Amino acid sequence: MLAGIAILLAAICIALAIWQVQRREWKHQLIHAAETRSTAAPVPAPGPDRWPAITETDDVYRRVTATGTFRHDREALVQAVTDLGGGFWVMTPLVTDRGFTVLVNRGFVPREQRAPATRAAGNTAGPVTVTGLLRVTEPDGGFLRSNDPAASRWFSRDVPAIARAQGLGAAAPYFIDADATANPGGYPAGGLTVLSFPDNHLPYALTWAALAALCLFAAWRVLHLSR
Repeated sequence: MLAGIAILLAAICIALAIWQVQRREWKHQLIHAAETRSTAAPVPAPGPDRWPAITETDDVYRRVTATGTFRHDREALVQAVTDLGGGFWVMTPLVTDRGFTVLVNRGFVPREQRAPATRAAGNTAGPVTVTGLLRVTEPDGGFLRSNDPAASRWFSRDVPAIARAQGLGAAAPYFIDADATANPGGYPAGGLTVLSFPDNHLPYALTWAALAALCLFAAWRVLHLSR
């Protein structure tokens, strides 16, 4: 009985070790993509013909550019914690000169500047060109906190939900994290995309493998002593 439990635990530990190795490979691919795509020359933001083919694996952190007019009256504020402190991401629809709408994370504002009137200088009225990183939607909300569209409380940058709540119609299925180009008045503050990722998967894998070895040793001892 005890030997069987130990063998079962060993199998679970081995499975977790393998999973960590797989996660390590995925993380290294993500790091490589972030390093290469975020520093490449910008390409036009994907239009409707490309939307069905956009994936996190192939497109996340790609540097893109789009020209159009902001709809500041349809912005949404998403709670954020950044190097500048706690506050909000300002998600503003950009009606592009190519005929489609894309949400742009224009950057961070502190809580005392959540009201558009407090940062009116940064709300450009005419045509603008935005350069930034393509990001995929963040559905549902944050940790233990669900988005509440009816109350305009957002904890994640859920593109389809924000588009529906703000009445944007068929918007792009991704958003653009604007770069650090300064806005008049200083806010929103862009260029805060986090491009560093913890890579602890190898130590975790070795730990699970060591635990599996201990479990197998325990099973061997139990079987040996029961003879």
